[in-house]
Order: sequence, then C-alpha cells, then structure tokens
Amino acid sequence: MNKAVNDGVWSGSWVAERLGVELLGDPELTDLLGLALRRNPKRAHLLVSNVLGKHVPQSPSIVYGHGFTLGRRVRDLLGLDESRRSVVLGYAETATGLGHAVADGIAVAPYLHSTRRPVPGVATAGGFEESHSHATSHLLLPENPELLAGDGPLVLVDDEFSTGNTVLNTIRDLHERYPRDRYVVVALVDMRSPADAGRLDEFAAEIGARVDLVAAASGTVTLPDGVLEKGQELVARYETEGAGAGSRSSAAPSGLAAQFPAPLSETGGAGTGRVSSAAPSGLAAQFPAPLKDKGVDVDPSLESAPNPHPPGARGTARPATTDSHPADNRIRRVDLRWPRNLPDGGRHGFTPHHRIRLEAALPAMAARLADTLPANAHRVHILGFEELMYAPLRLARELEQIADADVTYSTTTRSPVLAVDDPGYAIRTRLTFPAHDTPADGPGDRYAYNIAGADFDAVVAVVDSRGDTPELHGLLAELAAHTPHVVLAVIPSYVPERPPMLPEPLRGPAFSSYAPEEVGWLLQDLSDVTLEAPTEEREEAIQSGGAHYAESLPVEYQPSEQYQELFHTALDEAAGRLALAVGAVTELVLAERSPHPVLVSLARAGTPVGVLMRRWAQYRHGLDLPHYAVSIVRGRGIDANALRYLAAHHDPADIVFVDGWTGKGAITRELADAVKEFEESDGITGFDPEIAVLADPGSCVRTYGTREDFLIPSACLNSTVSGLISRTVLRSDLVGPHDFHGAKFYRELAGVDVSVDFLDAVAARFPDVTDAVATLAKELLAADRTPTWEGWAAVERISEEYGIHDVNLVKPGVGETTRVLLRRVPWKILARAGAGADLDHVRLLAEQRGVPVEEVAELPYTCVGLIHPKYTRGATGADGKAVAV
Repeated sequence: MNKAVNDGVWSGSWVAERLGVELLGDPELTDLLGLALRRNPKRAHLLVSNVLGKHVPQSPSIVYGHGFTLGRRVRDLLGLDESRRSVVLGYAETATGLGHAVADGIAVAPYLHSTRRPVPGVATAGGFEESHSHATSHLLLPENPELLAGDGPLVLVDDEFSTGNTVLNTIRDLHERYPRDRYVVVALVDMRSPADAGRLDEFAAEIGARVDLVAAASGTVTLPDGVLEKGQELVARYETEGAGAGSRSSAAPSGLAAQFPAPLSETGGAGTGRVSSAAPSGLAAQFPAPLKDKGVDVDPSLESAPNPHPPGARGTARPATTDSHPADNRIRRVDLRWPRNLPDGGRHGFTPHHRIRLEAALPAMAARLADTLPANAHRVHILGFEELMYAPLRLARELEQIADADVTYSTTTRSPVLAVDDPGYAIRTRLTFPAHDTPADGPGDRYAYNIAGADFDAVVAVVDSRGDTPELHGLLAELAAHTPHVVLAVIPSYVPERPPMLPEPLRGPAFSSYAPEEVGWLLQDLSDVTLEAPTEEREEAIQSGGAHYAESLPVEYQPSEQYQELFHTALDEAAGRLALAVGAVTELVLAERSPHPVLVSLARAGTPVGVLMRRWAQYRHGLDLPHYAVSIVRGRGIDANALRYLAAHHDPADIVFVDGWTGKGAITRELADAVKEFEESDGITGFDPEIAVLADPGSCVRTYGTREDFLIPSACLNSTVSGLISRTVLRSDLVGPHDFHGAKFYRELAGVDVSVDFLDAVAARFPDVTDAVATLAKELLAADRTPTWEGWAAVERISEEYGIHDVNLVKPGVGETTRVLLRRVPWKILARAGAGADLDHVRLLAEQRGVPVEEVAELPYTCVGLIHPKYTRGATGADGKAVAV
C-alpha cells in the first residue's frame, strides 16, 4: 500500500512522530520509503520500500521497472564489453527479485543471488553475514563453479545501502577468493550516514579495486538519542495490547478494521487481532472436518482423503479455511507448465540464455493463470514466496498486460514486523502462518503484510515445489479467510543436475601435430580402433543405406611423389592469395560478429583455416583467440556435447563457426538445423549458425574471404595437412550420450606431415598482404553479401541433367571435387572450360583413377565432382578405371 493508498499520508509519519525519526535527502524518498517497527536488538525501525515488492503490494510494472532502470544505468556505466564480463549478485531474501531485474536491465550478464536454503549436493562457493538481520547466514550456491571466478566486474544489488556492512563483508569474502578490479554496488536507496559515506572509498583503496555506487535516490535517516529503546518499548506495548500480534490493529477501529466488523476472536486470534496462530501440529489439527464442510468450495483435484504424506512431503498442500469467510471461497491449483530445466530464479545462477527461454514462455503461462481467475475479478494480487521473488514478479507483470484487472505484487517474508492499522504506518496488516519449506534453521512463523483488508478479489500464491508441503495449508487458509478466490501456482524447484563432466579438449602433441595453443579438439581419441574400410565397400554401404559415411573411415590416400610436388607448387603459388582471403574473412568476423570471437572450426577441413584466422588476429591485432575444432555430420548434426562444452566456457554469442569453403551449402543448412534443434532440447541459445569460410563459391554465407572457386592447397591432402587427424566418426557403439564424436590421430604418418608447413607458408605472406586486406575488407563490409545460393541451384540442375537425381552425389568446387577423387568412387569430373592451374591436381588424380574430365562451357564452379550413382561393387566402374557413361 503505497503513499497514495494510505489516504495521501506519508506511510512513515506514524513512526516519525513517535520516535523523532526523519528522512532527509532526495524529494522522492518519501514516495519510495515508509517506516515501520520491528523487534530487533540492533535496529528498531524498518525502512519499508514501496517499490520493492516485498512488504507493500505494488504494480509489478513499477517494481520491475525500478530494477530494470538501475540495470540500464549499470550497463551505461560499464559499457557493453565490460557488461558482458560482469556478474550480478543479489541478496536474499529481500533483494532477490530486484537483483534479477537489474541483471535484466544489463541484459548480457548472468545472475546469482545468495540464499539461506542449503541444497544437498551443491557446493558452497562463498558465504557472508548480514549484521543487522534477524537471519544472518547467506550462502552462494552457483551451479557453475566458474560463475564467480572471472575477473570481470561484480555487481552487488541490495534494496538499501545503509551502513554498507553487508556489501563490504561480501566483497571482502569474495575478493580473497576471486580478486577483480571493479565492483558496482546497486541499491534502490543510498541511506548512508555521513560517517559511513567515506567507508566505501577507503575500502576500495584497501583492496586496490574500483567500487562504484548506483542508487535510485539517496538520503539519510536521522535517529535521536534513545531511539532503539523507545522503539522497543513501542513494539512491546503494541504487541501486549494486541495491535501488533496479528493481521490488523485493534487500536485503530477505523480504516481497514472497519471493513471487518466480525469479532476478531472468530478468526482464532482470541481477541488479539491475529488471523491465525501457527498450529503446532499443522492445519489438520485446526480443521479435522472435510474442507467442504467448512464452507469452502474446493477444487476437486485438491480434496482428498486424509493426507498420507509425512510433514515435509512435496506436492501435498491441501487448502483450508475458516468459517469467517463466505462459502464462495475457492482454492484452485494452476499448472503453469514451467519450461523444463529452466531455473525458478537465481539461487544457482540464471544466464542470459535462461532469460530468453523465460521471455518466450511467459505469455502462455500468464494466459493459463488468467484462465483460472473469476471473470469479475477487478483486483488481483500475486503473492511470491520469500526468496522466490523474480518468477512471481514476471508472471504478475505479464498478467498485468493481459488481464482486465488491477494487478499488484508482493511476497511473503520471514521478517517479523509490527502491524499498526494507521494510514501513516507502512505495515497495516499482518498474516502469520507456519514456515512451509522445511527450513534448515527449523520451523517458525512466516508473514504476509498488507494483504488482509485489501479487498483483493483473488490472490495467486506462487511457491516453489520445495514449499509445496502440508504446512502450506497455513498460508492458504489465511488467504482464503480474506479473499473469495485463492489460486496456487507451484514452480518446480530447480536443483542442478550433475551430468558427467565433459573432458577437456585434446591438444597436440598428444593429439594432432599442431601446437597445443593452435587448436583444442573437442573430440575423443579413437586411434586404437580399426575404422578404415576400402573405398568401394564404403561407397556401396553408404548408397544402399546400410551404413552412414561417418560410421567408418576411408583408407588414407598416400600421395605419390609427383602429387606431393604438385601440392608444394600449388602452395607456393597460392600462399599470397590464401593470406589475403584469411585476413579478409578474419577482419569481417572481428567487425561484424564479435570483437573477441571464439573460433570453432568444423573438423577437419575448417581446422587449418581456423588456425590461420587465429594467427592473423594475433599478427594484426595482438589478439589471442580461443580456437576449437568440433565434429559435424551430415544428417546427424553437430556434436551437441561440444556445444554444451562451448556454452559452459564461453558466451555462445561469441562463437564463430569456421570452415574451409562452401560447396552447395549442405553443411551450412545442416548447422542451422542442428543449432535450432540444440536450442530446443537444451534451452541454450545465442549460437549464430552462419559459417565463416575462406571461399564461398556457392554463395551460401555472408562471411567469407572470397567467392572465387580456386585451389586451396589444404584440400589436396587429407590428414597430412590437417594435423594428422582423420575425419570424424559417429557410431553408437563408440560414442555414448556424454561423449564427444571421435577421430583418429595418425601418428604413423608424421614423416609425410605438411600441416605446419602449410600454415607457416601462408602466415609468412601476412606482411605482404596487410594493405590489400584492409582494402578488401572495407569493400566487403560495404558490399551486398546476401547469399544467392546459386551453387545449390546449379547442383540441382546438374543432378537432373546427368540423371543422378541425388544432390548428395554432386560435389561442386575444387575442394569438394578433390575429396571425391580421394575418398569416394568418382564417376566423372566436370571442369569449367579454360580452367588453368587450379585444376592440375584434379586432372592428375583423375588420370590416376581413370576418371574422365568433361569440360563445360557454363559452370558457376571451377569444377564439379560426380560420385558414381547407384554404386555397387559389381557395377561398371567398380575399380574406378573403366567408367561407362
């Protein structure tokens, strides 16, 4: 009940007049804050926020808007790059929702809040004390232990910044474990005294870090001498007289009390104004008769035989009520259909990708909630549950957009506050009920303020499944006594699962001939498994549907001396051209995709290109970019475990997939489909499926170094130009659900390995092309690079013209044609008329295998390789030397 509801009277005037407490500072302070009293040996007064959504029902848009606006201010303060590196930490229980809204305002930062609820199996990453609180111990339980381990800014969010002790204790504890250079403290109100104001700067100097403060308003609280004793005396007197013991004050018969003329003793308060006392043996002792006999119209799904579950059992809450309310009471459950594996809040961490999933699900959940409300409900209240503030807030805000009713929001709390029914007092009514989530510190009373007497037509209680116990009857009974309709929504309590840890990437020299920093292979080593099969045998099995191409490996082609000479000649001639394309595509990535990209090559053709892009970024910009190689398999998709590893260690928005070249674009489409499927299955979003390639002759992507179809020397060879790594393998008996895809390391071919020679030859030309790269990159950035997919159209035309009727057997481009000759059973090669040295190696391989080369006048590629259609080992051309057209 904000200032306006309290008849235009400031909701702190009652305390101010009796104790001499004053708020000094920004004019909006009295709009943001009221005052109340509590029994506390350290501080009698309580600053009650009108916009926090804890004690005072408020519009959810106002509550969320204050936190979100503070988050935007933090983002402006830090800048986008530093915001991406930041982590937001909120305080339990009061600021869990506020901190989450601040994280939403920043948008690119993960969120974690402290908790007083230990969770078995989840390790504690830290803890601290809240000196003035009635319940002091805070735990930090992130699902990802690395969440707090970074060195980016830490944003700490609390509802008020008074002495600063809580924040300083937190920073001190975390700084010893995870030192960083910058902290930002965020609060709705900065209420430090002049004596406390300088402590933050002194503390920052002490730890050698920058500490900023962002607040919606600032001021101070002036306290006269003896205020603590006077406050305690007032609390004791009003509690003794009964005014503070219950839901409404008997000392103020007008106002809210006038709305309830029935004797208070009928509610079980024995004339004290208490709506109900905490039943020592649960609500069953208070209401032994069937609920429908107590004047309650109960949802049939909730009415049942006596509860067989012991106290603390989950999913067993049944409604109860008193005789004090009419028989049209109804308590219903609503199944929100909360998204699977989506955290209910920030207790274990909430990432920007979780936020995207929640945003997508909120409209449907709010619609289901709206369907449970009576058509004539004009005032609806959403009541959250202690630390569970954010999810109910977002539901309330969404409901506010679609419901033809005034929607307000607040939450229950473990904090005991005196209730006085006076317009000048912030806490006018109090509902008391037993704790219902089996708290670690034992049973006790819990409270909901300013609900009784508010004339809500319906109240929606939102709890997590940990709080859905028999003791929840207490809260439901209290609500049913004061509103004609109660709805219960239970959100699954998120408990982090601990799947088997994915292994660290394989690195050279143990796996591959590349230096360990050049690339990390997200693969498993299958070097000891025999996977090779004769080319003809593989081709027959693949085309007959008896096997997938990724279930075996072709026998590694060993080039003749003549072919090796051709490779080195081609490398000498193409090194500068390659360096130019490498530089151009890297500059496009840095300019358009991310200033700090994580390169992820599609093994194995993409791996040499990824290494070269990494080298260019290091040479030209001094960047040390992470680089991984992952498996993608046509028809099976990308390795999902590799994506999980990448998402756990990097921001998916920074991931840039890299390949050597495009043919008809099949892998481009495969990757887009696989990423979409992964997002739906895992709820992890942010991966951009567009591939960055050295050459894009098929016009399939926007990020490329060139669209010319020219000889990339690394396409001439297999493993001996790719770190001695085989193509990837995906077979169910070798790759389990928690394994990376497999590959082999051909250590025995080290004597003919040219992988590093290839890289060094191209990188040596970087200084020669620096200016040309700058010019080309500028031209590409200004050009229309929209994919036309003309290559795909050409492949479909060729497939029909040559009677193949299968685009998978048409391999366009120099690189793909080379692969046909090295790994498959080729039928014929189509070459663009007049193609020169770029096809020397293709002509040599075709000659060695007896494959005809047919020149074609109009061809969008330099060449196209055709795989033998409908191949069997008994067909003409089985040996690759007697092909009949």
